[in-house]
Amino acid sequence: MSDARTRLATVAAEWDELRPRLEPAALHTLSLLLAGLREATGEAADRAARHAARLLGEQLPDRFPDDGRLTAAPTSSRPDLGHLGFSADDLVVLVLDGHRMVGPVLGEVRERLLAAPSLGEAEAAERGCDPNAPGLIRLRGPGGPVRLPAFQFARDGRVVEVVPEVNLLLEADRDPWGAADWWLSPNAWLAEVPARLLGTVAELQVLTAARFLREGE
Repeated sequence: MSDARTRLATVAAEWDELRPRLEPAALHTLSLLLAGLREATGEAADRAARHAARLLGEQLPDRFPDDGRLTAAPTSSRPDLGHLGFSADDLVVLVLDGHRMVGPVLGEVRERLLAAPSLGEAEAAERGCDPNAPGLIRLRGPGGPVRLPAFQFARDGRVVEVVPEVNLLLEADRDPWGAADWWLSPNAWLAEVPARLLGTVAELQVLTAARFLREGE
C-alpha cells in the first residue's frame, strides 16, 4: 500500500518536471480535488487525497508504477508525512495558488505564522468576534482546524476596519499564508510590522502600503 499524501508531496517536490506531463483535463480535475482537500477535514479530506493521488497515478504511471491500494492517514496523526520536506499541502498551494514558496521554506513560514496569536472559530465566537466575517485571513495547519490571526480583531471583538480592505489587496482568499506573512513580517516601507500599527495613528499607512504593493506588481 502507498500513502496518498506521500504521493501528493512527491509530486509537489517534482512539480516543475511533472506538471507538463499532466493533460489539461486532468490538471483541471486535480485542481477541483485539491480545492476539496483544502476545505475538507477528516474522512472527506482523506477521500479527496486518495482521488487526487489516484489521478496522478493514472497520469504518471512510470513515476508511480505500483498503484496498489492507496491509504490516506489523517494528517493530524502523521503531521510530518511528506517527501524531501514537501507535504501534500504544498501541492495544494502550487496548483491552486501558483505560489512558489513551498516545501521546507513554506513549512518554516507556516510554523511561524501558526505560532502567532490566533483564535479558533469557536473561540472567536465566544469572544464576540464573527469568525465568518468576509475578508478575514483563515489559516489551516496540517490536519488542524481553521485559525484566525488575532490581529484582525479589535478588543471589543469587531473586525478592525482596515483589515478586510487590506486583505482584499493582498488576495488573502487565494493566498492566506502569503497575506498573513505580509501582516506579520517587518515591512521596509512602513519600518514596522504592519499588524503592530493597527489601532495606532499610523493605521491608514498600512492600507497605503498594501496599495503600493499592488501598484508595484
